[in-house]
Amino acid sequence: MTTPDHQSPEPQSPAPASQDRIYRSPMALVGGVLLLALVGWLGFDALFRGHGRTPWLALAGMILLVPLTTAFTLRPAVFANEERLRIRNPFRIITLPWGEVSSLRSGYSNEVVAKSGAKYQLWSIPVSLRGRKKAADRAARAAAEAARGGPARRMGFGGPGLGALGSGTVPAGRTRATSDQIMADLRDLQERRAQAGSAQGEVTVRWAYEVIAPAVAGAVLLAILLMVG
Repeated sequence: MTTPDHQSPEPQSPAPASQDRIYRSPMALVGGVLLLALVGWLGFDALFRGHGRTPWLALAGMILLVPLTTAFTLRPAVFANEERLRIRNPFRIITLPWGEVSSLRSGYSNEVVAKSGAKYQLWSIPVSLRGRKKAADRAARAAAEAARGGPARRMGFGGPGLGALGSGTVPAGRTRATSDQIMADLRDLQERRAQAGSAQGEVTVRWAYEVIAPAVAGAVLLAILLMVG
C-alpha cells in the first residue's frame, strides 16, 4: 500500500525591507527647477545664436552648472526606514545603520553623528530660523490660551477622550518648526531601532562621481577656453 505524497512546505521568502520615509526640501526643489530652466534658456540661446567662442563658453558653462545646480537643489534627500538612515548629499551618499548612529543634532544645521565621531550634515533638512520663530510664537499663544482655559473649555468641549482639544492646548507637532519635527521623528526611530539585529552594520560613504565628473570636465573646459582667449 502506498502512502500519499506529502508536499514539503514552500520556503518562505525573506520579509521585504521596510518602506523608506523620504525627506526633501520643497523650496530647494522649486529653486532647482527654476535655476535649471534659467541655465538652459540662457545656455541654449548662446549655444545656437552666439558667435566665435560664445557657443563653446556656453557649452562649458552648462556642463559645469547643470550638475552643480542639480547636486545642491534636486539631489539632496534623506531616506529612513527601520534598518538604516541613508543621506544623499550633493557629493556623497552616506548609509548609517541605526546601531551606528550616536545622535541626531540640531543647531544652525541638522546633522547626524556616528559612533565613530564622524559628523554628516543633512542637506535636505535645512534649519529655518524663521520657522522656529513662528513655531515659538504658536507655542506661546497655545500656552497663553491654555492658561486662560482655552476656547475648547469655554465652549464645553472638555469631556474625556478629547486629549489636546479638551485641555485647550495645541498638539506638540504644531508648535515645532517642520525641520525640528522631522529631527524629532528621526531621533524617535533611532532610539527604537538602535538595538535591533537588522539595524546593525557598518557606515558606508560613496562619492557621487556621476555629479563630480561632469562638473570637473566643465570646469576644465571652461578654464582652457578662458586661458586660450
